[in-house]
Amino acid sequence: MSNDTDHDPSHGEAQDAAVAAYWATARKRAGLNRLDVVVGQQAIGTVQPPAWSFGSAPAEADSLLGLVLAGRKTATSSAAAPYPARGESVPAPGDLSIILDGAGRPRALIVTTEIKVVPYSAVDAEHAAAEGEGDLSLDHWRDVHAPFFAGELAEVGLAFDEDSEIVLERFRLLDPKHHSRGADDRVPVTT
Repeated sequence: MSNDTDHDPSHGEAQDAAVAAYWATARKRAGLNRLDVVVGQQAIGTVQPPAWSFGSAPAEADSLLGLVLAGRKTATSSAAAPYPARGESVPAPGDLSIILDGAGRPRALIVTTEIKVVPYSAVDAEHAAAEGEGDLSLDHWRDVHAPFFAGELAEVGLAFDEDSEIVLERFRLLDPKHHSRGADDRVPVTT
C-alpha cells in the first residue's frame, strides 16, 4: 500500500503509536490477557502482532476490512513464494494480526485458525466463498486473485501459473467483537 504520507517520518511514528495503542486495548477486549494467565503463554498477550491491510490499494483495504467486520470474510490467500524471499514465515495457526484500514489506521485483531498451502489449481469453492468477495464463487475468486498473485510473484522475480503455491489462511475476528451490520453499513472512519 502506498500513499503520500509514506514519505513523512512523522506519519510512520503516528501509525506505530496508533497500532500500539490499539493493541493495548484490543488484547484486553479479546481476552488475551486472561489467556496468558490460564495457559502461561506470555508471548501471545505481550508481543505486538504485525499490522497490515488486505489488498493492494487503500479502497480495496477498506472494502475487504468491511467484509471482515461484517463477518462475511473469514479467509484470505497469498502466494507462498514471496514469504521466504522477504525473509518472512508463512502464517501459522495461532498467529495474531492487526488489520489496518486503507489510511493505515488499526481497526481489527484477527487470529489465524488454519493454514493450507496448495497449488492455485487446487483452490476450492469453499475457500473462495470464505474469502467473502463478489458473488462468493470460485470463478470470481480466480478472476480477482490471479492478477494479484501474478503481481506478488513478479515482485520477487517469479512467474505465476496454475501450479504456483498459494497460502490459504482461515482466521477469526477477535476485536471488535462481531455484530450484524446491514448491507448499507460502512466501515466507520475516524480522523
